[in-house]
Amino acid sequence: MDFKKFIAGALELPEDGDRVEYFRLKQRVSGNVLTNAQRETVGASYFYEADITKFWEEFKKLQSEVDYKLSFNTVMMRVMVEGLKAAPRLNAHMKYNHTSSSGKLVVKKHIDPAMPYIFETGETFPIKVLHAEEKSLKELQMSINDVIERAEKSDINRVLFDLISQRMVGFVLKGKLISTASQIASGFVGKGKVTKVQDILKKSNQDGTEILLEELNEGSVCFTNWGSVHRELEGNIGYTPLLYPQVFLFGFGAAKDKNYAYKNKKGQVDIETKKMLPINLVFDHRIGAFNDTMPFVRKLEEIFANPEIIREW
Repeated sequence: MDFKKFIAGALELPEDGDRVEYFRLKQRVSGNVLTNAQRETVGASYFYEADITKFWEEFKKLQSEVDYKLSFNTVMMRVMVEGLKAAPRLNAHMKYNHTSSSGKLVVKKHIDPAMPYIFETGETFPIKVLHAEEKSLKELQMSINDVIERAEKSDINRVLFDLISQRMVGFVLKGKLISTASQIASGFVGKGKVTKVQDILKKSNQDGTEILLEELNEGSVCFTNWGSVHRELEGNIGYTPLLYPQVFLFGFGAAKDKNYAYKNKKGQVDIETKKMLPINLVFDHRIGAFNDTMPFVRKLEEIFANPEIIREW
């Protein structure tokens, strides 16, 4: 027996020629959030295709009429906001104690959607739009543009350190001293270290050009548009993990034309082309199963059937 290979196998060490990529800061923060999500949430998923034929036509008309660049992503965020007004318990954070099996649902006053954003480096991290329920459609578009512009101009690692520091303080106050010490140490020593001590001492800009700490914290709800990244793909995402402590995620893909067969008044089979939008709703099963999600779905269907409402937004 080759003892060296035996130990390497036991420790699951990389083999010669393997390329090792250590997590960068954004990956470490995202990995922590997603791991907590899998451990702390009880997610269930509802997927359906919505007929947005009339809604799409109204959106394109409005898009050509307004004096600003209106995106479908922004319109769908406003659709989600209207849905959350009809189903407010989805706009909440869950607090659960595994030891005592006790928990509470904190229904949030404001709707602060967190949306994944792909930075120029290729890394993805959620950024947040604050108080979306208070904004007109134009204001919502301007807010999204603004937070994206400031995120790109920011030293994002510097801001993430502020976020990590805030979470470390929270861990300490909750008595999680060992895990806190471990995470702090791993950030500065070893092959997987992500920064130097002097980097932490840098000060963030206070002139309004950087993204704010509260715009990187967990939103009240997650909003994701996977269709904006790969429009050509035919498949759809069936499940996306919740970002603890959120209890709801609204995701959608690219709208596409599809042909459907139906019987006309003469009983003959005709083919009709419809614009269909794949929608994925993920919710924490502990908030009340599907009952709390149905008002959200009904509101969306109401909007898609009566799309002229978007002109009042």
